[in-house]
Amino acid sequence: MLTEQSINKFLDELASGSPAPGGGSVAALSGALGAALMSMVCTLTVGKKKYLDVDAEMKTILTKSEELRRTFTTLIDQDTLAFNKVMEAYGLPKETDDQKALRTAAIQEATKEAALVPLRVMKHVVDALALAKVVAEKGNANSVSDTGVSALMLYAAAESAALNVQINLSSITDSEFTGWHGEEVVSLLRTSRGAVERALELAREKIFPS
Repeated sequence: MLTEQSINKFLDELASGSPAPGGGSVAALSGALGAALMSMVCTLTVGKKKYLDVDAEMKTILTKSEELRRTFTTLIDQDTLAFNKVMEAYGLPKETDDQKALRTAAIQEATKEAALVPLRVMKHVVDALALAKVVAEKGNANSVSDTGVSALMLYAAAESAALNVQINLSSITDSEFTGWHGEEVVSLLRTSRGAVERALELAREKIFPS
């Protein structure tokens, strides 16, 4: 499992000639990093006298950000597994017409799953960025730069995952599937952009108070 490797081992594998892990796993990793940083800021806020009025809210967000971190971490491996299934489908025999038909169907189904994994990353990013806006506004001001980095990592996850959804959709012949999920990508990106801009605005207001 990728998530059980050391950072150096993961990076070595990422830099190798193997196509997996690739951009989809990196997108999920970006989400996990963003969620982890958000958890750190929450932890540095909870229990501080200056922030007692938001203590309960930060504890709640901390619980949610940790859940999101675990989810993103799971998606790191899920993306690579989905890609490997696509490769396995391409490796099926194609000597007869029946074999060709079965191979085509297997490729299409595997590619659909490969599109849905990064789409799940995007959906979780939207949830995480909603929390990041609150942390940017109410979290420990001494760690506000970390909140900004958290939001940026989450947004990077959204944009990166979107590319992985789209490249898989381009190989899928089911127009209903591609149309529906293509619209989802556009909507999720729009929401993510608005959320990261607001989170960064709030963070910068603390760094450069007027």
